[in-house]
Amino acid sequence: MALSGDITGALARTLQHLRTERAWSLDQLAARSGVSKGVLVALEQGRSNPNLATLARIGDAFGVPVTRLLEAADEPRVHITGPDESRVLWHGPDGGRGTIIAATDAPWAAELWDWSLLPGEGFGGDAHAPATREMTWVAAGALTLTVAGVPYQVGAGQCARFPGGLPHSYRNESSEPVRMTMVVVVPPAPS
Repeated sequence: MALSGDITGALARTLQHLRTERAWSLDQLAARSGVSKGVLVALEQGRSNPNLATLARIGDAFGVPVTRLLEAADEPRVHITGPDESRVLWHGPDGGRGTIIAATDAPWAAELWDWSLLPGEGFGGDAHAPATREMTWVAAGALTLTVAGVPYQVGAGQCARFPGGLPHSYRNESSEPVRMTMVVVVPPAPS
């Protein structure tokens, strides 16, 4: 089957997207689909035209119809959001706030947050789902991050990465405001 350049490109993007969405390596997809890794690489690079049997095996591995593999989106998969779409979801007692800027789609959704903690403010304490990951970059101030009961000092320009599935909290124990950016990676729901 000879595919047009638009459809070959759509197939390449869709394969990359579906693999990334499931966190599968090329080897995992090859094992699940019965399609060689070399063919999969060529398809993801838009250098090959697969036959229908190959498309069917790949679709079956992902649990999607062949038509989903060949969808040529009319618009790019770029979503630009502005201040109107962000939401303040936490208000500190002294004026600090936690604002969710944006999030990606599930599975393995990632949330982007902007936080300010005024002196004496803190939030958190509970654990998220076991496979959750968090990363916090401190732009200004000195943050006390406590993970599983152990406090860590994170200063301006420093980044902390940790398993969000452990109990954790953020606190400003200094006399200056803390400004930080947080990314929370949420695992897929158990099936």
